[in-house]
Amino acid sequence: MTKTIVKQEKTQIEKIEKSSFFKETMQRMVKGAGAKVGVALLAVIVISCLLADYIAPFSPTEMDFTALFAKPNARHIFGTDGMGRDIFSRILYGGRYSLALGLSASLLGTAVGIIIGSIAGYFGKKVETVIMRVMDIWSSIPTLLLSILIATALGEGFFNTILALAVGEVPVCVRLIRGQILKERCKEYLEAAESINCPKAVIMFQHLLPNVISPVIVHMTMGIGSTITMAATLSYIGLGVKPPTPEWGALLSDARAHILNYPHLIMFPGFVIALTVLAINLIGDGLRDALDPKLRS
Repeated sequence: MTKTIVKQEKTQIEKIEKSSFFKETMQRMVKGAGAKVGVALLAVIVISCLLADYIAPFSPTEMDFTALFAKPNARHIFGTDGMGRDIFSRILYGGRYSLALGLSASLLGTAVGIIIGSIAGYFGKKVETVIMRVMDIWSSIPTLLLSILIATALGEGFFNTILALAVGEVPVCVRLIRGQILKERCKEYLEAAESINCPKAVIMFQHLLPNVISPVIVHMTMGIGSTITMAATLSYIGLGVKPPTPEWGALLSDARAHILNYPHLIMFPGFVIALTVLAINLIGDGLRDALDPKLRS
């Protein structure tokens, strides 16, 4: 009975500490002007894309053959493309795919990197040597080239694009988490856990990982912006999401043949991509400062 009560009290204390840490981190993050602007800007973009069914004046595939290549006007505020489709509506609907690609690929690449990096950092010796040499070879291939090769092999499609984008995130995350674990590997709390024969998986992911995860969270957050840009690049060269899906990179790809005569076709999607990446980077900078132990009182 006593052991059960002690265990329950310990669980409650851990929940309070985690809640306090999260609350303190959020408070520190929003103190910065850049983070505030980033959160507000990203919130507007995400909410607008999620509510595209109610905000968009037209369907993303609806064609108006009486308004081909129409310039921005009262009816089509961002103009139309060569098939008479409303650019503003296609940007709103396309944001769902672009944002989902960036978030999903970053999460997948980070998750794989955390697992591999934790194994390399904790076990060390030959396991670490083999893993890090593989990462050296992996990271020697330019990220964009690697994504293009995988996208070419797998073919077009939403999930194939996620895999192609996630692969490039793995080596950086592995090195980051492994470096953090090397700093923590000789701490007394790990020796205590090992002395009571705690399973190695529990030591790695329950005791060790929470103490080294902060830099990885910042890396993943800022990586979402670069992944969105990479997804747009793949779609631009015809290796991303299949048409007629209105993904932001696909909009740029459709517009490249008409950039001189109809610059609005590429200007508005490019501007939205730039704003989204800027907002995510501002949030990442604020999160990095909030999680920096040197800045904590």
